[in-house]
Order: sequence, then structure tokens, then C-alpha cells
Amino acid sequence: MESNGGQPGLVIACGGTGGHLFPGLAVAEAWTARGGRVVLLVSEKKIDQEASRKYSQYRFETVPASQKPATFSPKMLPFLWDLWRTIGKCRGILKDFGADAVLGMGGFTSLPPVYAAKQAGVPGFVHDSNALPGKANRLTARWCREVFIGWDAAQAHFPGSECVVTGTPVREELRSLPTREVAAAKFGLDPAKPTLLVMGGSQGARKLNTIVAGASFDEGVQVLHIAGPGDEQRLSDQVGSRAGYKVLGFCDDMPAAYAVADAAVARSGASSMTELAFLKLPSVLVPFPFAADDHQTWNAKVFSETGAAFLEQEAGLDSAKLSARVGEMLDPVKRAEMSEAAGKLALPDAAKRVCDAILETLK
Repeated sequence: MESNGGQPGLVIACGGTGGHLFPGLAVAEAWTARGGRVVLLVSEKKIDQEASRKYSQYRFETVPASQKPATFSPKMLPFLWDLWRTIGKCRGILKDFGADAVLGMGGFTSLPPVYAAKQAGVPGFVHDSNALPGKANRLTARWCREVFIGWDAAQAHFPGSECVVTGTPVREELRSLPTREVAAAKFGLDPAKPTLLVMGGSQGARKLNTIVAGASFDEGVQVLHIAGPGDEQRLSDQVGSRAGYKVLGFCDDMPAAYAVADAAVARSGASSMTELAFLKLPSVLVPFPFAADDHQTWNAKVFSETGAAFLEQEAGLDSAKLSARVGEMLDPVKRAEMSEAAGKLALPDAAKRVCDAILETLK
């Protein structure tokens, strides 16, 4: 371990989606709280650049990231060339920073820095939040000392790798939510009324947004609907002047959104589900239908089979069915049961577990 004043340096590759970025930031918070140094590798996507401005206390480096094309595609040669260049850039960052360890939070953004770590003799790790791990993580695992997983179900997909069930890290800001009254005021909602939080996810939710906006919920139910920047205007036009229905393109204050919510309708990306479990929020989970290997359905089954959520496939969902599900979920007795089940799925000390495992290896 390099000296650097005795502070171990961790490179965290967490760019591309909120499902990689936010858990990566949670690890950064836990690592620096112990006196460690971090640098975060992100992509050029808008979500990553916004995070780099909000979390200005950390050093961010932008590295190219691209999805692997089909093996026999003519795009494969350019992809390999770009991948090799990215590995070279990552090696430079590792050397300049004095990295003691590299942690990839998933996806093809993680592969180049973890491979660069292997070349440089630096311990590498990868974290997979999903019940069904992605191809990129299964490949990246070959060069890792350990694989950190969010759900025990993922372990079978990493044969030959040493797996540690850590859970998925949650940002520190979700540990101290504002009061319901303050949160409701922020969004122009009534704190005394039941509130449904709708999160479409970063990969698109036009059809899901339309289904939710067309639903007739029980009288008094409010909706805080995060539609995504690309669908905000269309959805606002559909909702019109409907009372108690707030549409946002993007929410930069998720602690407040969660603080006012009694239940949620959401995609079943692992990071969102981790937060729902951590905050004991019952949910209707609607997997993104075009997710790789349909992994969001696998995630949702973890919750639905324990009673923490209702699993509904988008193709079979309409406004009437969603209305019925939300009504059932907001029944006080049912909501309490689902909330308790969700809480049992949480591993609230996941970031600590990740840091402990890395530091144990560095010893």
C-alpha cells in the first residue's frame, strides 16, 4: 500500500446509470469517512456530470464508455480499439492517483479500470446489484480479487469467484430524511394525504408514465411523478390541471421525495429497489421490458416473492389494473405488511461491508 500520508486510495468506476453512480457515491462517502482518498470514474452522460457538480468534494475523472457490440459485428474492431485506449487512460489515472484498490460498480464502465488494475498489480473488485448479474460483470469478475453482490441469488452466476454478499450501498443523505411536512411543502403537496411516488427510471418509461397518469386512484391520493426529462412536457399535458398530481422531469432531492411517499410505482433497477427496501416503502414494480437478459424481472421477483412488492409486467398492465394494485397497497394493513417485508430485504450497512472487505484485502 502506498503511503500518501497513510490514506489508502480507492478508484471507483461508477458511471453510466444511476444504478451504478449512486451506490458508488455511497461507497465514496463511507471510504472518505475513514480517512481514505477516492477518485470516481464516470462517463460523459448528463447524470454523471450533474453528480460531479453536486458532489464537488470528490475528484471525478471522465473516461469513455461504450457497450460491447455483437461478437461478429463490424463494430467490434472499433470497440476493441476504444477499449484498449480506455484501459491505457485508466492505467494513467491509477498511477497518477496512487491507487491502492479499484472498485467497479458494474457495467462496461467497470471493465477497463479493473483490467488496468490487474495489469498494474492493484487489487480489483466489482459490485453487482442485480439478482441476475450482467455479462459485463461476469467478464470483469475474472480479474477481481472478490466480487461483491447485492443479493445472495447472484452468487451462482460467478463460479470460480470469491463472492461477498454486501448488499447495495445507499447514499448517506437517505439516512436523514426531512420531515414529511417540509418535503410536502417542497412539492406543493398536502402532508396529510397519502402520496404515491412514481419513478420511471433513467432508461425510459413513456408507456408506464401514460398508464400511471391515466389511472383513477382513490380520492385523496396524491401523486409525485418523476417522468424523466424526455417525457416531462408530454406527461404534464396529459395530466393537465389535475389536483394533487405533481410532475417532475428530474428530481435533485430524492430524500424529500421519499420523505413524502407512502408507496411507490417504479422500475425494478437494483439501486431503486435497494432504496425502497432501506426506507421500507411498499411498491408496484414494473420491470423495464428491454433490460438486458430481463434482469429487472429477476430483481422484482426477489421483492414480490417475499411480499414486499407487486410485480406487474408492462405488457399486461393498464390504468385500471394499476389503480386496483395501488388501492390495495395503500390499505393501511396491507401497507404495513409490505413495509415490514421490504425492510427485511435491506442491508443498511452495505457501504461499510464493501469498505471492510476491501481494507481486509489490502492488509
